[in-house]
Amino acid sequence: MSAERPDPGFAATTTGTATTGTATTGTATTGTATTGDQVANLFRRREQPTRELAEQAGAVAAACHQMAVRFHQGGKLVVFGTGGPSTDAQHVAVEFVHPVIVGKRALPAISLTSDIATVTGIAARCGMAAIFAHQLRYLATPADIALGISADGNCASVLSGLLTARELGLLTIALVGGDGGAIAASPAVDHLLVTRSTDPRVVKEMHVTSYHVLWELVHVFFEQPGVLGPGVVA
Repeated sequence: MSAERPDPGFAATTTGTATTGTATTGTATTGTATTGDQVANLFRRREQPTRELAEQAGAVAAACHQMAVRFHQGGKLVVFGTGGPSTDAQHVAVEFVHPVIVGKRALPAISLTSDIATVTGIAARCGMAAIFAHQLRYLATPADIALGISADGNCASVLSGLLTARELGLLTIALVGGDGGAIAASPAVDHLLVTRSTDPRVVKEMHVTSYHVLWELVHVFFEQPGVLGPGVVA
């Protein structure tokens, strides 16, 4: 039975945010850093990942167009991740199935992290790395879209799920952090979006932004007549 290191997701230990020094004219200090310095550093840490996400606009648009085509042809979105990203998977699924913006079209999506009995049953018998791959074999069709989310790009269950999805003919998309890890190096991914940060909190924030943009642009393509191809039944 294989073991898997949990995807760090949002489970980072926060350091350097509490102040333990003395108060000077209303400003707390820790050593030589003021609270203001710490706040500024928090924002600086997010500047580069945000710019890099914007620089991936072309890749995001390409992924969204292919997603819209799959939805238009009757496919569904299948989302998965472990640890912190498991909640992102659920978040993505509900955004598509029950849009928070009134008037936007609901689209079929499921999260493979939601059925705890199935997930733990597969893990007990086959190991954690199999929890998504097994479900995909029985729940997905070649017309579908697989979206795997990993905070460091090295989650074995997400990689295995993407590999299985590719074998089944699904469109595959990955949201990863760090340097992209094993998932970025895998030939199983059609569209890769990397948040190049080692801080799992920053990765989480960029992933939330990324899948909100994916949702929005899919709907933009649906609202442009003719861009999803002729003769396709919605």
